[in-house]
Amino acid sequence: MVGEVARDTGKDPQSLNALLDGARKQQSILDAISRPAEAKPWKDYRPIFLTTQRIDDGIAFYRAHRALLESIGRQYGVAPEYIVAIIGVETSYGRITGKYKVLDALVTLGLYYPPRAAYFRGELKTLLELPDNRLAGPLDTLTGSYAGAQGWGQFMPSSIRDFAVDADGDGRIDLKNSLPDIFASVANYFARHGWQQGGPVAARAQADGAARPITVKDARPQWPLEQLEAWGYAPVQPLNPGEAASLQSLDGENGAEYWFTFQNFYVITTYNRSPLYALAVHQLAQAIIAGANATDTAP
Repeated sequence: MVGEVARDTGKDPQSLNALLDGARKQQSILDAISRPAEAKPWKDYRPIFLTTQRIDDGIAFYRAHRALLESIGRQYGVAPEYIVAIIGVETSYGRITGKYKVLDALVTLGLYYPPRAAYFRGELKTLLELPDNRLAGPLDTLTGSYAGAQGWGQFMPSSIRDFAVDADGDGRIDLKNSLPDIFASVANYFARHGWQQGGPVAARAQADGAARPITVKDARPQWPLEQLEAWGYAPVQPLNPGEAASLQSLDGENGAEYWFTFQNFYVITTYNRSPLYALAVHQLAQAIIAGANATDTAP
């Protein structure tokens, strides 16, 4: 790996080896990845992220940065409340960006976590290849999640390489200290993955007694809504019957919940493939924009 990185980037191989030699296996990282929150049912997952505190903090954050968020939202065609919700779910609006050294995380998972070792070794190689001006600081000082994700939006190295943006024009990409870079990078990620401006994200569905069981592999829209209706799933609000959709069945607090999900929901799952995550982001975004607008219009 070091030889390839040195050849492709011109970086000093001795310095790269020194960085890797300084990385340490962390058992707490292996413990954390073995118990992801996404393994919980929806009824237990939702209360983690849809708290009164997180919603109120999101409303305050949106209002504090509204001009910048809405400018970036217009530029990329992405609803700004979803930028805020991603940051809220990932790092509580920048307050909790991760305590692990990124090098420790990627080395630990790349060498000692067989289920996804190849992926994390690829991310480690990408991290070493990134130029200094695409990172918030020197490689050996970077901290992040147990998976090696960095910044307020928790970008993996490949996402920094492919989607991060220098929105403030200072010649650097800083996903920990520059709000323009942070907001624009999340928006660019969504836009590049096919976000549809003004498009729906998710809507409740109601199953009748003869509804056909449906199994989906991922959240890609697969059928027109009218087909899902013919199979026994009725919308609880007016929707375009020709809209391409998928269906999620979740274990809610009061029993089974059915959700029609659309292209923009699928885009959120490219950030984190769990439908629970995507629905939490959607509901948090809706609560944030409703609260921000209500506060704006209050007498």
